[in-house]
Amino acid sequence: MAIPPDYAAYKARLARILIAYVVGLCAVLGVLTWAERHGLSRYWLGPIFLFSTVMIYAAIGIWGRTTYAEEYYVAGRRIPPFYNGMATAADWMSAASFISLAGGLYLQGFTGHGDQPGGLAFVLGWTGGFCLVALLVAPYLRGLNLYTVPDYFQHRYGGHWPRLLGAVAAILCSFTYVVAQIYGIGLIAARLTGVQFEIGILLGLGGVLLCSFLGGMRAITWTQVAQYVILLLAFLIPVSWLAYKQMGNPLAPVVYGEQMRKISEIERRLIDSPAEKLVQEEFLRRAERYREWLADPLPALQRERTVIQERIRQLKAQNADSALIVAAHRELSALPRDVDAARELWTRQMQESLERARPLGGLSPHGQAFAGDPQGTPLERETFSASRLNFLALVFCLMVGTAGLPHLLTRFYTTPTVAESRYSVAWALFFIVLLYLSVPALAVLVKLEVMQQLVGTGFDQLPNWILQWSKVEPSLISVSDVNGDGRLQFGEIRLGADIIMLATPEIGGMPYVVSGLVAAGGLAAALSTADGLLLTISNALVRDIYSHEAGHPATPEQRVILSKFALLGVALMAALVASLRPADILPLVAASFSLAAAAFVPAMVTGIFWRGATRGGAVAAMLAGLGVTIYYMLLNAESVRRLFGLSGRYSLWFDILPASAGVFGVAAGVVVLVVVSLAERRLAARR
Repeated sequence: MAIPPDYAAYKARLARILIAYVVGLCAVLGVLTWAERHGLSRYWLGPIFLFSTVMIYAAIGIWGRTTYAEEYYVAGRRIPPFYNGMATAADWMSAASFISLAGGLYLQGFTGHGDQPGGLAFVLGWTGGFCLVALLVAPYLRGLNLYTVPDYFQHRYGGHWPRLLGAVAAILCSFTYVVAQIYGIGLIAARLTGVQFEIGILLGLGGVLLCSFLGGMRAITWTQVAQYVILLLAFLIPVSWLAYKQMGNPLAPVVYGEQMRKISEIERRLIDSPAEKLVQEEFLRRAERYREWLADPLPALQRERTVIQERIRQLKAQNADSALIVAAHRELSALPRDVDAARELWTRQMQESLERARPLGGLSPHGQAFAGDPQGTPLERETFSASRLNFLALVFCLMVGTAGLPHLLTRFYTTPTVAESRYSVAWALFFIVLLYLSVPALAVLVKLEVMQQLVGTGFDQLPNWILQWSKVEPSLISVSDVNGDGRLQFGEIRLGADIIMLATPEIGGMPYVVSGLVAAGGLAAALSTADGLLLTISNALVRDIYSHEAGHPATPEQRVILSKFALLGVALMAALVASLRPADILPLVAASFSLAAAAFVPAMVTGIFWRGATRGGAVAAMLAGLGVTIYYMLLNAESVRRLFGLSGRYSLWFDILPASAGVFGVAAGVVVLVVVSLAERRLAARR
């Protein structure tokens, strides 16, 4: 497809619109900052940020509405590389990158501890993945003038099964990914408005549906450009603010190394602190108590229930404060209902207590190379090996998975030419690096802020944001006076990865308007990715399965209408799953990358570069890759292990965590594809 004749004028018009949008957005932020200083309540600021940004996206969706197949599926193939790079970056950032990545670095350090891979693996894997996209995939797919990734498998291999398996795999990995995004939407909407988590999901989902339902890829592209500007400001403003507050220099990526040394000094003091050691001893005592209960759970459960019931009777007899009675009733209702539930809960609590009994509350020293000493004890060498293996495995899965994600690859169908698609990848990498350079800096600056400002505070003087966030989701943050000294110790703080970025403005003492902006940025990141994922799933259902594989004839306009209704149904199903809070955001996203890597990349890349790849080899590779990956994930899922009565927590191969199962799936897919293709060609040559 040639570049349109009015392309230069079109790009100039887009540049004017973008500049006007950025100026207008900065003006709105200035007005809200002025209003907060003059008494506008934060209870108004949160809803203002939520509804104003969602209305911006909805307005773009209404403006971009279309029923033309070319516009709905690939935005007319006339998106300039600069703007497609922006849209790709927004599509890419997702709730995992914006909300959880800094949290992963905060909790695991750069390269993790024990069997944890560390937060730096996500930065390296996701960034490096775009190099694979640029070199191995994007230009070749764009040159074929297709609409979806399953289209490629039909074009390259022919037959029924390659396209069908591609569509099923696209649905599977995209659905896993979109659940994580909608979970993030619920967290942010609930915090901004004060509504329940489930209602927050529905509020944010409205913005997703207005964009993707009405305009498809055309509306989604321009919505993602608008969302990228918001999430860029939302990330850079707080990290620059913290850097200027702590060091007098807003260039956080340049100067945060000095704060790393301060963190190392504080960590050494905390490891030797008598108060922290008391916290560790208490967690060890709790772990031992859970171990005793697990030895004979039925009498232990009955004994605990009797003790709490007796305490409730005593409180009522003494006319104690109603809050104490309510708390005791909650403690009673929180007890497991049967022996199986007690065994599951106490096992989990024992493992958590043992983890938090380690120095620094179970966190690894932030800047260490790898957990463990390769020259130390056998346990330290084993820990070192597990940490290093999981780091490398996760980097591999994220890099290869990036090259196979259907919603990301579809973005490169929208440029006018193959050359423009290459430039588009370069711009996307540039816009992603703008944020990724600041992610490690943010984790360091927030950890130092917590260590200097929060640790040592009296429990009666804790900031209000701790209570507010614990109401949104108790697993995000919890503090308790474990050693009974009335002051908060580092080991008494339990933070989830999903809260670090969202709570950064409150941790740093910034105006609430910055908190609203950060939440709006997180919402933009989650919505932008959810838009692309839902469109990918609906297209796979309608275009690839319903129209082509099931053989239902339909005009392009009818397919677009059916895709819209499929998108609506998938969105509601994903919202239902997300409301069950299946896991944290990062593990869900890592699992989707493993699935994409194992299902698509072996057959896709060999199909591009090796003419000897056959249809049977591709089908066998996709089945083998998906089968091995899903088997390994299910084998190590707690619910599945309980169902089949498997003992222990994990059945790991080479100590690789289940989120990185794609390592085994990709290897299996490549081997099977080569063997089957060679065997088929040898059989064909004999005939």
